[in-house]
Amino acid sequence: MVQKHLYQKNGIQLSYYEIKNDLPPFVFLHAQAVDAASFENVWDKLSKSYHIYSVDCYGHGDSLHDSAQYNVADIGRSIICFIKDVIKEKVFLLGHSSGGLIAAYIASQTKLCSCLVLEDPPFFSSQGERRKNSYNYIDLSTVCHNFINQSKEKDFVLYYFCNQYAWNFFPEKSRDKIKQKLTNMAAKYRKRHPKRNLKILFWPKAALSAYQGMNKYDPLFGETFFNDSFHKGIAHEDILKNIKCRTIFLKAKTTISEDGILMAALRDEDLKKVSELIADCFVVRFDCGHGIHIEKPKEFINCLEHV
Repeated sequence: MVQKHLYQKNGIQLSYYEIKNDLPPFVFLHAQAVDAASFENVWDKLSKSYHIYSVDCYGHGDSLHDSAQYNVADIGRSIICFIKDVIKEKVFLLGHSSGGLIAAYIASQTKLCSCLVLEDPPFFSSQGERRKNSYNYIDLSTVCHNFINQSKEKDFVLYYFCNQYAWNFFPEKSRDKIKQKLTNMAAKYRKRHPKRNLKILFWPKAALSAYQGMNKYDPLFGETFFNDSFHKGIAHEDILKNIKCRTIFLKAKTTISEDGILMAALRDEDLKKVSELIADCFVVRFDCGHGIHIEKPKEFINCLEHV
């Protein structure tokens, strides 16, 4: 049975889902713009092997919304306190995408991880000038930045749907017509169901998973990737070289657009650098997009059942 809780202590506020049992604890940290329920499609089967904790990162869900703390160190420290106070033992720890950056920071700062699983985090590609040539930057980060600096539209979910980079993937001749039709559908759905996750006919299921929890996403979180403040000046190399626990890196497909934009989390050469910096790192590759646990749930579960 899934239960939802709120951990509060000394200014920390973390919302999390839990499936209680007497098995080893496994903590899940989601990607940017979604929430802890992003993993709900794999909770049931994984709960046969683990005590599940799925946490909303700051700026997401019902966890703390304070833009001053939207960085890897402050979020990481809050989850360290959560593990020490609530779980009270070493954990298996998985982070997806930006959640992977946070998970890696936790593993680099403590001995709380018996095993670290990194689900396609954007090491090196999301930091410094390189971030400007990544899909996250031209899509979510830029949309967040533009949303913050306008006042006409108040609904970020609708604003993101209307302004996402994905429209560029439609044929140019029919793009405007398709966009108008689908954005009108989105506006009607948001008007009827403002508290539900966005659903649009004909929109790919994997793409709609990006809207899981976006209702409670703070665009100021995305702004930290736009202005490069999320890492708080901490180099990815310094995080990775301090990870001493066994680490499994789940790598999604690497895709580069014709104009050189990284349409994935990181390049293969970035992954090579990650595996060299972490003392004990094993790589598992998946032939799918960035949301491995969404697109390849059976393979994802099988991988985690044998960590």
